[in-house]
Amino acid sequence: MSNLSHTGRDTSGHTGRDVSDRTGRDISGHPDAEEMRARHDRVMGGGRRTTAGADAPVFLLGLYCAVSPWVLHFTASQPSLVTHNLVIGIAIAVLALCFTAMPERMTGMSIAIVALGAWLIVSTWIVGQSPDMGVVLNNVIVGGLAIVLGAACAGLSMKNKKKT
Repeated sequence: MSNLSHTGRDTSGHTGRDVSDRTGRDISGHPDAEEMRARHDRVMGGGRRTTAGADAPVFLLGLYCAVSPWVLHFTASQPSLVTHNLVIGIAIAVLALCFTAMPERMTGMSIAIVALGAWLIVSTWIVGQSPDMGVVLNNVIVGGLAIVLGAACAGLSMKNKKKT
């Protein structure tokens, strides 16, 4: 290497090849090429991962659910729902992150978002103490969206599982 100039040419007097004009070499002859391709396909889902469009909205929905008591200012009137919405929102957001990071392992857990959405709707009256209309509408809308998006994730993951 010490015989190379700043242009990449051999200055030692040998008639070697110019290293600056190297083109990418094909690694198809590499002994691990097939294993690397298979691993890449497993990690990337072979281009079949279609739940990615639903992961981000589920994550944002979970974040909104977690901060909704402060957005709608019901922290003083419904202290038990504040903690409840915070925990449920964080759970939804964490599930969405897990779907993004490990889609193959989380396909069965996509139904959990549907269950959390249903619980969010019902729990408004179970956990809350005489909630006002704003709190009710918030939890019903967020819970309904969680049910719809969770069902979409579940349907898409089942569809992907059938293809493989």
